[in-house]
Amino acid sequence: MSANAEDAGGAGNPGTAVRYECRVDIEAVTAIDMHVHLEVDDCGHVSMPEDVMEASSKYFKAEERTPSIDRIGEIYREQKMAAVVFTVDASTQMDHAPNSIDDLVAGCARNNDVLIPFGSVDPRKGPAALVEARRQADVLGVRGFKFHPSVQGFDPSDEQFRPLWAELEQFGLPCIFHTGQNGMGAGLPGGRGIKLKYSNPLLLDEVAADHPNLPIIMAHPSVPWQDEANSIATHKANVYIDLSGWSPKYFPESLVRQSNNVLSRKVLFGTDFPLITAEKWMRAFADLPLKDEVRPLILKDNAVRLLGLDSTSGSTPGVRGA
Repeated sequence: MSANAEDAGGAGNPGTAVRYECRVDIEAVTAIDMHVHLEVDDCGHVSMPEDVMEASSKYFKAEERTPSIDRIGEIYREQKMAAVVFTVDASTQMDHAPNSIDDLVAGCARNNDVLIPFGSVDPRKGPAALVEARRQADVLGVRGFKFHPSVQGFDPSDEQFRPLWAELEQFGLPCIFHTGQNGMGAGLPGGRGIKLKYSNPLLLDEVAADHPNLPIIMAHPSVPWQDEANSIATHKANVYIDLSGWSPKYFPESLVRQSNNVLSRKVLFGTDFPLITAEKWMRAFADLPLKDEVRPLILKDNAVRLLGLDSTSGSTPGVRGA
């Protein structure tokens, strides 16, 4: 595999937005990591305030906290994996400007043989969030969106956010929502004001029910609400679970059992890189009591289907403007 810099389209032309075109060869990759953070943009701006970055590094014992987008591409290319990459716009809650989505997309375009960009908007910005979501989907070509209700400080089931979910439903793009325990703010006084309740997966059940064509990915084992997450993913055809943020050796037993059976086509490989590396995750994953036929579904096949990828095309069915 090699990066396709020529497909970046406009990269190197200042002021020109780069539109992402996927060139991932599905046959050449062994897995798709659905949960990778870009923590620094091209100008050296980090995604979260300094105290939050330091606390999360300590919580996860992260070794390399802010690799560049090109370094992330190198890492996943060496491992023969593809990766979904995103940042989080929590500017209202954190009073901290987000990383540049345009830089992220341009970087993924330079590395479009292995990297797939997801966008992010701050739901608390109201109509402006809808405008920015449209720009990211239509102009930049992002392949999904990332939300962190606790860090962004919002209840996804609140009716004020319904216009955003309705807009995103039209795109046909998957949305990743953080659920469960939170490493951001961990160990800080008051958890840095971050409220865990907004990451209860039950808040997404209403969103999934009211927007059946909006693919929803509940990120992470949803401790302490794992049974709720299992139930929602089983009940709602448009809801999935990614396995990021935890070493597989610490997965709740119910999640492992359900992944082996009723949720085998609803569970997705994810690391939470750079906080957890693919090497460490895969070593622990090998020890889980999973059926042989389930492992490839989790590692790649489920993501291929959800992202609309195949061996000959990088298109995503139903994406406006694609």
